[in-house]
Amino acid sequence: MTASLPSPARPLVIGTRGSPLALAQAHETRARLMAAFGLPEDAFRIAVIKVTGDAVQDRPLKEIGGKGLFTREIEEALLAGEIDIAVHSMKDMPVEQPAGLILDTYLPREDVRDAFVALTPGGLADLPQGAVVGTSSLRRRAQLLHRRPDLRIVEFRGNVQTRLRKLGDGEAQATFLAMAGLNRLAMHDVPRVPIAVDDMLPAVAQGAIGIERRLDDSRVADLLAAIHHGPTGQRLAAERAFLAALDGSCETPIGGLAELDGGTLRLRGEILRTDGSQVLSDDASAPVEDGAALGRAMAVRLLERAGPGFFG
Repeated sequence: MTASLPSPARPLVIGTRGSPLALAQAHETRARLMAAFGLPEDAFRIAVIKVTGDAVQDRPLKEIGGKGLFTREIEEALLAGEIDIAVHSMKDMPVEQPAGLILDTYLPREDVRDAFVALTPGGLADLPQGAVVGTSSLRRRAQLLHRRPDLRIVEFRGNVQTRLRKLGDGEAQATFLAMAGLNRLAMHDVPRVPIAVDDMLPAVAQGAIGIERRLDDSRVADLLAAIHHGPTGQRLAAERAFLAALDGSCETPIGGLAELDGGTLRLRGEILRTDGSQVLSDDASAPVEDGAALGRAMAVRLLERAGPGFFG
């Protein structure tokens, strides 16, 4: 392994989006690799790649192509050999990777909860009748309307800083962010109320960082094996199998969360009508090695209960 370790003369190139949160995730990946192998910082180079999802801010994701908009250009650079690994927020990742790429390394998962962020003290229940809430997430929109059909939901695209600026400018009275993003950015001064997962099931893979590589790159595979967090991988195997069987995209309100208790994996999942008028949920457990099968079976049950046209 020593001969194939990254060095200042031959740095490992880490591809990422350019938002502050994406860069924080790339820096965490670099720090873990440095610690695992005793490497200096200049044995790595971080390459910022512009992606369509960040460039187009004035339209909902479903109008411009869904989740792949945050990954496509980075994956093209990975396939072309311009970068060695790609660091992603897993909740942005399509359930299938392009031929020649594999996603099999996960860092320890952060807080999975959503955070309610408002200009005034209090939580969701304290918002006045007809209050304006900003979000670009169809899941959050549907969950909100299910609980508070009186609320007016407006589109809120952009990174964490952009959404906080829009909130400060008065475009909405409240918004939702991921606790994981606020924690990774050390934004402890942002007033937030964490939402219990029993009250608001998070997005599939929320709080998790995934690292993608070329399938045939054994050198990089050996490096990444040293920082892979097995329990996070086990949880995501169930959640992403659930999502894949539902054909999940940015056009489908879906929540899902897997949790471990010893050798048992518990999966909770839900699907929602886009207007929040109906929620179908399920909760099941299985041995951890059967997590993916558990996710697929749950998706089948929910789709059978939903019937045709549920997401329409």
